[in-house]
Amino acid sequence: MSALRLLPPPPPDEARRQAALDAYAVVGTVPEQAYDDIVRLAVTLCDVPAAAISLIDHDRQWFKAQIGLDVHETARSEAICDRTIRQPERVLVVEDLLKHPELPRPSLRVDGDPLRFYAGVPLLSPDGEPLGVMCVLDNKPRTLTAAQREGLEVLARQTQHLLELRRYAMEQRRLLSEREAFAQRLEDARAELQRRNDLLEHSATHDALTGLLNRAALSQLRDNPEAMLQLQQAPYTLMLLDVDHFKDVNDRHGHLLGDRALRAVADAVATSIRERDIAVRYGGEEFLILLPDTRLASAVQVAERIRQRIAVAPLPFALTVSMGLAAGEPTRDWSEQVFDRADQALYRAKATGRNRVVVDDTPMHG
Repeated sequence: MSALRLLPPPPPDEARRQAALDAYAVVGTVPEQAYDDIVRLAVTLCDVPAAAISLIDHDRQWFKAQIGLDVHETARSEAICDRTIRQPERVLVVEDLLKHPELPRPSLRVDGDPLRFYAGVPLLSPDGEPLGVMCVLDNKPRTLTAAQREGLEVLARQTQHLLELRRYAMEQRRLLSEREAFAQRLEDARAELQRRNDLLEHSATHDALTGLLNRAALSQLRDNPEAMLQLQQAPYTLMLLDVDHFKDVNDRHGHLLGDRALRAVADAVATSIRERDIAVRYGGEEFLILLPDTRLASAVQVAERIRQRIAVAPLPFALTVSMGLAAGEPTRDWSEQVFDRADQALYRAKATGRNRVVVDDTPMHG
């Protein structure tokens, strides 16, 4: 009768047993010194030429470590180790394979000769699932002493410990990976929330059409004691800008081109001032520019640069602006007073022909 026909059907809990083995992810891995040392100890202890750590995987037996054998795996149908795991509560010892016709005849060779002696201790998972066998082999009949049998059982337990350490390390790496992935998701969520908050804050304080600060942002600035204190520690200039005849622009060219004109004004302002300067779309076609630590003479140059850039803006019609400037002295003028003087200067710019920069000429307080 062939070995294949002698092979009993798989046990009913085979799927669970295979899942237990798969959890170790050990089948097919490279040789490892710790397992190799165990099989060396086995051949020395039992005085045999061959030993193996055999794992029963689907339709094959695969050797995690072996010495004295001519193959690294065999068909499960010819594996005596497969018979061993079917009775995991006991050690299987076959002193002479020729006297046991009910067992398969493995094709593997021990030092070139057919297998005659076999002794195997089942390797179990913590749940008692048989994973494979710690076995010793010889090409001639023999017996094991009680001490050798006990030693083989000890080596099987050590192999189980190695497998458990492997699974524990894998589990720790998995948990670490999950924690890192979770931490990354939290960081991504935090970054996304911050981005949305920044967008909300930006939309609350910036004009959607021009990208400049809006009137709400200006109110926040005026209500900020620290910002006002910094403003009043050095001379500053406030300029007000108004687009000339903007109602006619909208009436003649439509609101789309009117919006384009306002963006051109904002671009001219943004490219003409410093990063620490403040530009605000104050009303429909009105803009406020605050230049900290800047005297009137320098501010006039900035205002003229803005006016000239607007005059050459790439628009299908001529666009001009009127600007009024007023100086603020530290510890002397409150922002409301400076605003009123800049507003009066803007009124004079519009009253005297528009498309010009007018500087406040109100006498300073004594």
